[in-house]
Amino acid sequence: MDLYKLNRRKSLKQIGLGSAAILSGLPTMACAADDSQRKSLGVALVGLGNYATNAIAPAFASIQHCHLAGIVTGTPAKAEKWKKDFNLPEKNIYNYETFGQIADNEDIDIIYVVLPNALHAEYSIKAAEAGKHVICEKPMAMNAEECRQMIAACKKAGVKLSVGYRLHFEKHHQEAMRLGQEEVFGKVRFMEGGLGFRVRNTQLWRLDAKLGGGGAIMDLGVYPLQAARYITGEEPISVTAQGYNTAPDIYKDIYESINFQLEFPSGALANISTSYGYYLDRFRAASERGWFELNPAFNGTGTNGVSSEGKMEFEKVVQQARQMDDFSICIQEDKESRVSGKEGLKDLIIVDKIKESIESGRKIALL
Repeated sequence: MDLYKLNRRKSLKQIGLGSAAILSGLPTMACAADDSQRKSLGVALVGLGNYATNAIAPAFASIQHCHLAGIVTGTPAKAEKWKKDFNLPEKNIYNYETFGQIADNEDIDIIYVVLPNALHAEYSIKAAEAGKHVICEKPMAMNAEECRQMIAACKKAGVKLSVGYRLHFEKHHQEAMRLGQEEVFGKVRFMEGGLGFRVRNTQLWRLDAKLGGGGAIMDLGVYPLQAARYITGEEPISVTAQGYNTAPDIYKDIYESINFQLEFPSGALANISTSYGYYLDRFRAASERGWFELNPAFNGTGTNGVSSEGKMEFEKVVQQARQMDDFSICIQEDKESRVSGKEGLKDLIIVDKIKESIESGRKIALL
């Protein structure tokens, strides 16, 4: 079922999630089955960089329905440290040469690909061919065509595919979905905000177009792009974009900053910025009779929200834990993840058109 095409009050009910479920913080696709009847699924992380080490690994302490069962790394020192820290058996430690052997390991049900963007498609497809369910970190791939290949590979192998869109499981964002899609303050007419930070390490792989695929729009811009889609519950019909570069000695093949404007079928507009040159982390929606804002909006440690009716009062959650728990439940109940490969594809279609708009200087139709 496509979350973004659901309209107003029908939207959340059609996926079995009314306002009370949002406020309770229950995983959005989880059903009411007895948790004791569910198996804890084994997850293997592929790539042990910063995000895997400092965000995903700690999240396992809060997870109910899956556990860290294995790792894939090309660095022997990391393998030894993770083996010791997480009490992993030697047979569940792989490198990129032995990756194919993971197909025979019954301890591992899910492979979570946390590699540079250029390797997302390759290792997601390899994971599917090994018969494992796949979580791929965002952005799903380098372009829309790679996304289609990943979806096809998972379908052929009969495994499920999910993208690491953790904010779908964060309570303030779930409330923003409700406020926008249920038109609590009337129709959303305008949205603005974005995500950016100043890059200090100029050797980051994200600055290499061949590894990152396009700079901040890939790494950061997909978050506010997603927000505009799930707040309206609509798919944009056109995009206009501009690229800027104040440090060409650093940003040789990518833009330092990108601004883009989206138009939606209802008439709603969005003006979004993403950058490696300045700090920005907020998103605001203006409706006919009120407004709501997330600030900070997109970071992994916590979100704050406020509306024209007052502060959004929700406790912080471990976003990555809820994301992985939800996927584990989807696997065991044979349901498609709300952050499936189809959602990743939709974003990359738009990102491809953002790049096209920058290069052509034109508004690009999306439908």
